[in-house]
Amino acid sequence: MKILKLFEEKLRYKNYSEKSITLYVSYLSFFLKEEGIKDPYQITTNRIVSFLENKSYTSISQQNQYIGCLKLFAKYILNKKDIHLSKIERPKSEKKLPQVIDGEYIKSQLSKIENLKHKTILTITYSVGLRVSEIVNLKIEDVDSKRMIIHIKNAKGKKDRVVPLSQTVLELMREYWKEYKPKEYLFNGKLGGKYSIQSCQKIYKKYIDDGSSIHTLRHSSFTNLLERGTDLRIIQQLAGHSSSKTTEIYTHVSNHLLNKVNLPI
Repeated sequence: MKILKLFEEKLRYKNYSEKSITLYVSYLSFFLKEEGIKDPYQITTNRIVSFLENKSYTSISQQNQYIGCLKLFAKYILNKKDIHLSKIERPKSEKKLPQVIDGEYIKSQLSKIENLKHKTILTITYSVGLRVSEIVNLKIEDVDSKRMIIHIKNAKGKKDRVVPLSQTVLELMREYWKEYKPKEYLFNGKLGGKYSIQSCQKIYKKYIDDGSSIHTLRHSSFTNLLERGTDLRIIQQLAGHSSSKTTEIYTHVSNHLLNKVNLPI
């Protein structure tokens, strides 16, 4: 459908991430099919509001994404003066605490991994709390062994940042490089190209915890850094958080801080 292509091109022009573009285009496609809309000029404020109010969502996050998608569609593509979506309120997000695994347990599990590629992937992820998308997109040129830093490029929010590289991780990476000889991407798949996010999830569940996702390593890394006395502002920089409020969530799951509470009984 031409309207979907126009929406996709507009989002790309506005520099949205490929992940967001794919998601929003699929949501718009669902809306158009569900409402039986072939001509975009059939769309009215009431039809959009009715759709949003009656659709079943898998989560509050998905509900917010649908609202955001259709607001962008109305703003960038429809551009009709009789479409008014500004008053549609987004539901409040759920305040869930991140799942965290004990640092000593993680290090113990990492030490048992015999597959060098798997061990290196999970060790780097935990060492500086990388997102799984950042791990698979790491390139050989992003590792600066002279300055002992790793460049994280074009991460969430189209932002770059640098994170420290420990001597332990550097030695592990050198050992890995000698055996696998990666090209371009630090971690390659069996058929070439970069290692997949799905593969990262599988090895995490195999070696660390089958009941959570690899993102748990990121939460665990920052929580353990906090427990070791690292300043929240430094953790915020490592995590690439725009707001300190996002980083402060780790204070709610830190055993070190909880243990300081003088309970009444």
